[in-house]
Amino acid sequence: MREAADAPQPTATDARVVLVTAPDEATALTLARTLVDESLAACCNLIPGIRSVYRWQGERCEEAEWLLVIKTTAPALARLTQRVIELHSYEVPEVVALPIVGGAEPYLEWVAQSVIAS
Repeated sequence: MREAADAPQPTATDARVVLVTAPDEATALTLARTLVDESLAACCNLIPGIRSVYRWQGERCEEAEWLLVIKTTAPALARLTQRVIELHSYEVPEVVALPIVGGAEPYLEWVAQSVIAS
C-alpha cells in the first residue's frame, strides 16, 4: 500500500465543482464545515433562497433549499460524495460534480493543495 506522502498530488486540472442542495441553513453549514474540516473540500459557498421543483415518488414537489457550491478535486470526489450521503438528511441527496475547464491558476492550485485525496 502506498503511503499518503507517495500518492500523486492533485493538479489544478483535477479541480471539480460539486453542487449539493440542503433543506435549511443548519444542514448546509454542517455539510460545509465538515467537508472543509475533513479536507474533502477547499471551499463551500452557501447560497440561500433557491427554489427546487422536482419529481419525487411520482409527485411534483417544490421546496425552498440552500445550494452548496463545493470546490474539491477529482481524487477526493468519491470520499466527498460518500461523506455527503452519510451526513445528509435527504434519502437521495443531490451530489452533482462538474469539471472545471479553466480559471485563475493560483486559485485552482490552492484548491488542489487544500484537499487531501485519501
